[in-house]
Amino acid sequence: MEIAICGKLAVSPNHVFNPKPGDRSSMCKGLCFNFGASVVKSAATAGRGGGLLERPVIEKATPGRESEFDMRRSRKMTPPYRVILHNDDFNKREYVVQVLMKVIPGMTLDNAVNIMQEAHYNGLSLVIICAQADAEEHCMQLRGNGLLSSIEPASGGCC
Repeated sequence: MEIAICGKLAVSPNHVFNPKPGDRSSMCKGLCFNFGASVVKSAATAGRGGGLLERPVIEKATPGRESEFDMRRSRKMTPPYRVILHNDDFNKREYVVQVLMKVIPGMTLDNAVNIMQEAHYNGLSLVIICAQADAEEHCMQLRGNGLLSSIEPASGGCC
């Protein structure tokens, strides 16, 4: 017996069950979706242990989709952005330090205190320089915790 995961199901050598996206069938639980990759696992029904498994057929990624490795590489090659913390009159200094340590990966207590102090006395402080996508995420997390922050390209600007 052949079992398919999101794709084609070979019921016998002469018959192939190929559900259409959204089809309901007794062969599938719920909706069947075909995402362009067929993963077929063979299982023997006789005896204990289920038998031997065949080597899975691995198809290449769908054209146009980037792998995780490609995304990491492209993220490193994007122009750097600055995450800037702005002073406010609402949050206590200790809270700002806690948020910086929670939101920014690798942020030490000493660095967080220095960033908070600089923003307090100078009006703003550089938090981190990173890829644009990361900078946007850090900025949104800082804002989500009630801090004033912004991003700007690292190639120019005031800092």
